[in-house]
Amino acid sequence: MTHALIVIDVQNDFCPGGALAVPGGDEVVAPINAMMDRFDAVILTQDWHPAGHSSFASSHEGGEPFGMIDMPYGPQVLWPDHCVKGTEGAAFHPRLRTDGDLIIRKGFNPAIDSYSAFFENDHETPTGLEGYLRTRGIDRLTMAGLATDFCVHYSAVDAARLGFEVTVRLDACRAIDLDGSLGAAVDAMKAAGVKLEG
Repeated sequence: MTHALIVIDVQNDFCPGGALAVPGGDEVVAPINAMMDRFDAVILTQDWHPAGHSSFASSHEGGEPFGMIDMPYGPQVLWPDHCVKGTEGAAFHPRLRTDGDLIIRKGFNPAIDSYSAFFENDHETPTGLEGYLRTRGIDRLTMAGLATDFCVHYSAVDAARLGFEVTVRLDACRAIDLDGSLGAAVDAMKAAGVKLEG
């Protein structure tokens, strides 16, 4: 079996000082860098939003960051403006190794958010990652990055649903934990057959 490391959204806006900082977000950089050489392939994902994205609270009159709205594809958390493509906030953390095999950018459709590395939030529109992994003969995935309870969680569950063998390295992830979202994410990953380590 061929084993890939999926490094999820280790970007400046998700690290301390960023627009949507995950507590301790920069603490994942060193363990992820140390892991990379042990895998057959390394894929990095990057949140890559256009300005005025529909998931931004600022795009909705009276919208408050971390509030909820209903979108055509289902409930959507409203976020502070973050990871706007081409900005310093969207760039990878400066200490993160980026010498991997592939960078997948997601969330670039202005009308729909994209937590998962595999699908946009309609759970139907693919990012292309599955096809890349299949053609490379990759069937085992280890995931790390930001944030445990959103993009890591959705990526891991989707990967398991697609038939990949999935491990999440919790010691190389950090969470937002919005209203109990971390506990719910851990339960959902376990239910999907994802192995949790660290």
